[in-house]
Amino acid sequence: MRVLVVHNRYRSASPSGENRVVDQESAALTEAGCIVERFERRADDIGELSLAGRAALPGRVVWNREAARALRRAIEGFGPDVVHVHNLYPLLSPSVLAAGSGRVPVVVTFHNYRPLCPTGELYRDGSVCTECVGTAPTGAVRHGCYRGSRLQSLPLAAATVVQRHLVRTAPAAYLFLSEAQRAWFAGLDLRPERCFVKPNLVHPSTLPRLPEPLIAFVGRLDESKGIRFLMDAWDRVCSGREKPGLRLVVAGSGSLEPAVRAWAAGRPQVEVLGLLSREGCAALMARARAVVVPSVWPEPFGLVVAEAMAAGAPPIGPDHAAFPELIQDGVDGALYPSGDVEGLTRLLRRADAEPNWFEKLGKEAKSTHARRFSPAAVVDKLLAVYRFAVEHPSSVDLPTAEPCLNGSSAGG
Repeated sequence: MRVLVVHNRYRSASPSGENRVVDQESAALTEAGCIVERFERRADDIGELSLAGRAALPGRVVWNREAARALRRAIEGFGPDVVHVHNLYPLLSPSVLAAGSGRVPVVVTFHNYRPLCPTGELYRDGSVCTECVGTAPTGAVRHGCYRGSRLQSLPLAAATVVQRHLVRTAPAAYLFLSEAQRAWFAGLDLRPERCFVKPNLVHPSTLPRLPEPLIAFVGRLDESKGIRFLMDAWDRVCSGREKPGLRLVVAGSGSLEPAVRAWAAGRPQVEVLGLLSREGCAALMARARAVVVPSVWPEPFGLVVAEAMAAGAPPIGPDHAAFPELIQDGVDGALYPSGDVEGLTRLLRRADAEPNWFEKLGKEAKSTHARRFSPAAVVDKLLAVYRFAVEHPSSVDLPTAEPCLNGSSAGG
């Protein structure tokens, strides 16, 4: 099968899980025998634009004619069986959905909540925000949700309106990362028979499992990823008369990095490593007794969970969003009640007191990864969706059916 992958890459200075997913998925498709070409733009290229180009950028976020023309040329030159669209912003825009539709079946992966929320996160001012879901996204402009700027939020809000219209008609198939994410999109009235759930893939770890008495946090250091929530829980763990034998190791960067480093400076059991390479993150997870993922925003997937499982480290996460789909509580990881800092504190204390139980969870987590998140398991689902899209392009009107949430029935 010939696959044209369409993706706007995020800035290289801020390593992106989405970039990593697209790269790994493309490589896995090639290994499975597909012929894959990439149609990409890079956010890094914005710095190379002329003054006129930068002035035109807000309009191109909404509709980029040049990108649409370039995609049409790429389709004509490559002759793909399917076009797989990932991120559209800021240099591709919803125009590429229209450019592909009618020429070749289009498959769209929703990595976030962009058609519902201009920032893609459903999160504002420290809590989940649904103000723009199901209505005109004027709230994002009023609150300056993108980078605290009303002016910069305006083109994204306009692009959201355009994207909502096109995603209802252009794609032949929609890919969601979890059932929880799919549920948020109910208001868009996407045809359920064209909706599928496929998790992200993660390559198995080749590193030996050498657990140490440490808890690892790997991710962006910002409010939505729950780093302040974790700091609060850790202080509670350490507030007893007996200090825990555990260490907390934090890997990542972000807006809260200075605050995290200042907090860690007075706590000898906390180490802040900063931004690590992919290999460095894998090595840290292979040494961790558990990997904590305290996200407070409604994560569509939670890539770190699957990466921890690949390394044989049990994940600890909240019981909201996609996490209950990824983690079997007490089997291959542990869940705490969402927003309950004492619940997380209890699990961290248990990790200190019961290392054998956590190592048992880690062994099962490794099995879960192989069964659900390995390249072979995920690519099979992806190819089934591609076959469905080829056999049922968007121009074909299908009878209403129940959503194929696990992707297993796509294309037969």
